[in-house]
This record gives sequence, C-alpha cells and structure tokens, in this order.
Amino acid sequence: MKAIIYTQYGPPEVAQLMEVPKPIPIEDEVLVKVHASTVNRTDAGFRSAEYFISRFWSGLFRPNYPILGCEFAGVIESIGTNVKSFKVGDKVFGFNDKTFGGHAEYMTIAEKDAITTMPDNLDFYHAAALTEGSHYALVDIRAAKVTKGQQVMVYGATGAIGSAAVQLLKHFGAIVTAVCNTKNVALLKSLGADVVIDYQTEDYTSIETKFHFIFDSVGKSSFGACKPLLLNQGIYISTEFGKNGENIYYALTTPYFGNKRLLFPLPTIDKQDVIFLKELAERGEFKPVIDRHYTLEQIVEAYKYVESGQKTGNVVIKIV
Repeated sequence: MKAIIYTQYGPPEVAQLMEVPKPIPIEDEVLVKVHASTVNRTDAGFRSAEYFISRFWSGLFRPNYPILGCEFAGVIESIGTNVKSFKVGDKVFGFNDKTFGGHAEYMTIAEKDAITTMPDNLDFYHAAALTEGSHYALVDIRAAKVTKGQQVMVYGATGAIGSAAVQLLKHFGAIVTAVCNTKNVALLKSLGADVVIDYQTEDYTSIETKFHFIFDSVGKSSFGACKPLLLNQGIYISTEFGKNGENIYYALTTPYFGNKRLLFPLPTIDKQDVIFLKELAERGEFKPVIDRHYTLEQIVEAYKYVESGQKTGNVVIKIV
C-alpha cells in the first residue's frame, strides 16, 4: 500500500511517499481502508519534534511509528476475531495519536479506541476533520467548567481548534467573543460567534467586556495581556507553553495565588468523546471548517501550508 513514511524528525521533507506492507488486524482490531485524513498541529508537532518532550511518546531518537496521521475516515475492510461492535463495510472515523497511521491507504485501530461510525450527514472529508481540533477545544472547555450564559473569548478563532471551540461553546450555552483577522469575520459570525473582533482593526485588549474564560487556541496571546479582561475567578488557557514556558509556571502557581487562574490541561480523547462529536455533527451543531485538500503525493506541500500559520480550519488529505 501507499503510505507517508518518516524515519527521522525534521522539516516537512522528512515525510516521503513509499510502498509498505498492508497491515493485518489482530483479534481486537479493525482494518480501515482510509478515504481521508488531515495534516494538523498534532502531526506536525510529532514529525518535527520541535518540543523535545514529544519524543517521550513518539520515540527518543527516531520515530517509533513511521506513519503519521492521527485523524481518519474510511471504510472497514476486515475485522479481528474478537471485534463485536463493527462489521465489514461500516463507514467510520476517529482519532489515533498513539500509533497514528492515517497517512496511508490502510490502517488498523483497536475496537475500543477513539473510533465510531460516521455521521450520515457528513462526507469522508468532513468526518476525517471532526476530532483533532475539537478534542483540544473540548478538553479545555471542560477544564474551565464553562456553563450557560458565561462570557468566553476565543483568540485565534479560525484554526482547527478555534473554529471548533466557537461551535462547542455555543452548544454549552456560552456567549462567545471571537478574535480573528479581517477575512474571517463573516466565517466566525456564521459559526455562531456573538461578537467578532477583527484584531487587524481593533485592539482586543481594550474592550469593556470581562470574561469568565479566555481561550487562546493559537498560543499568540499571553496571560499578562489577557488578565485585565478576566473576571474574578476567571480562567485563561492557551494551547502553547508561552514565552520561556511561562504558562507551565503560571499553571502551577495561579491556582494558589490571586483570583485569576491559568490552567494547562493535558489533551485526552476516548471513544465517548468521538461519539459525542458525532452526535453534535448529526444535529448540525458542529461541522469542521475545511480550508483546502491535498493528496498523499502533496504531503510536503500540505505540511508547509499547515505550518505557515495561514490556514483557516482544517487541511484534508484525500486518499481515495
């Protein structure tokens, strides 16, 4: 089968299209013929190992799992002898940041892991993009314990995480202020944002509204800049470590000092989360934003675009 292989950490060029053996599912696994995947922040981070700490999961000196692609959507081609909840021919989607495998024509994943059947109202491309950005957003929204009627700001609201966060926050009943660039103001309004601030024409830190929760989905703000915008007991979360790793320090100290806190929850996802996202998609409450499509042969170009910081929503890899 065709697959994107990387045998060393580094720039996009370390990812190369190769022919490799087709995997065989063991007793509790399914074999998925992959129709679509994505290139996203998770894939890029593990490929580059820019944050050395990622190597403790992926391999200290070289990658343990040479095929990236944490998001996938496709059709089950065969099942292990112990698999009960899926059958051959099922359309499925899910997320795998343990062994990856989505950047290939076929992949295996355990039945119990983050995989479920596709929503009937989505195609393979949208289903493939349902989980990565949304699970980061979901973990942080839950950590902030967002409730109906709370004021929430999403900074960087047009990436995969930010665009998912806006939609998820509206599901939970929050009043959402989204910060984005000029070209995406209309998009954020269409996703349900109550207020949209164009950071190219307005200083978001000078607005009068105070927030229960400020979520920086791109890691380009700071706790210091956003702190005056927080209500007492307000929470700030960023998806990045911050300058000189300051967000780790604040996460350890602010819960004990002062009345405004920075949290740094670790992202997790399981089957129930994937089922929850499927149900939201079926009800029309969440649909991933797709920027553009690439093929496996264009994987280097796809990585470069994702890492340019210019994408809106998700970048999809068309495999079938």
